[in-house]
Amino acid sequence: MPARGLANAGRRGLYIGMEDASPSRTALRVARLRALHQFSPQATLFRDPYALAILGEAAPNAGELSREDEHGRRMRLFVASRARLAEDWLAAAVRRGVAQLVVLGAGLDTFALRNPYPDLAVFEVDHPATQAWKRQRIADAGLAEPAGAAFVPVNFERQSLAGELPAAGLKTTEPSFFIWLGVVPYLTREAIFATLGYIAGLPGSEVVFDYSEPAEDRDATGRATLAFYAARVAAIGEPWISFFVPDELAKSLADLGFDDIEDLDNGDIAARFARSPSTKSNSSGHILRARRSI
Repeated sequence: MPARGLANAGRRGLYIGMEDASPSRTALRVARLRALHQFSPQATLFRDPYALAILGEAAPNAGELSREDEHGRRMRLFVASRARLAEDWLAAAVRRGVAQLVVLGAGLDTFALRNPYPDLAVFEVDHPATQAWKRQRIADAGLAEPAGAAFVPVNFERQSLAGELPAAGLKTTEPSFFIWLGVVPYLTREAIFATLGYIAGLPGSEVVFDYSEPAEDRDATGRATLAFYAARVAAIGEPWISFFVPDELAKSLADLGFDDIEDLDNGDIAARFARSPSTKSNSSGHILRARRSI
């Protein structure tokens, strides 16, 4: 992976305004949404028995659900849906024989604690400050770090995935499944495609990530929704900076060598989980799966 693209990933987006000793605040916000979802009528959409424990005193309570506004409900359902889809697609990959999972920008994700696949090696990649914070949260919750997981702290100013993942034990001659949720909007296009190019270069590997369409491709309600969420993340120093047009993104992925692409928008997600209240809105959020099968 080009060092320049990885360096930009460290300077911009997800880590903007983040000092070495300060974990990502968006990681905390997403973790609280996953935890709050466990109290909701739609909890079966995504069950996470560790979502509350890993947050400790920062965990939400059931009463917060009654104060949830429409923006909050939609975001919570999107967060739950993308996690469910990623893990459903992972399950299919494991059935095909994939034995390596890389979680990029893991935050307080708990899959490694819940991993039901004895032969699946898990590599969690995150900024050193966020990863240290997570490991402390695991310890404070009285949980043991998962034996099958490797924590890979990467400061993209000085390190690269291409160097750090193999050093942590990733077998680059074997296929891997990459989960990259809640990260792409915070990164530059250069950094995004550098990472995707690295994944495409690993034989048979697959990636799941979420993205959002630009304001000019939305209706008035969609633009207002984008402005609402963009203002919230910008206010904590972690702004959204990259958006994609679906057809253009699909072409770029094909150019990298991905030949199996599935892109779901909010309506597709609502249809996929028909038993839960519709997640469809004008937010133009997408969840995409791409695999280079040859």
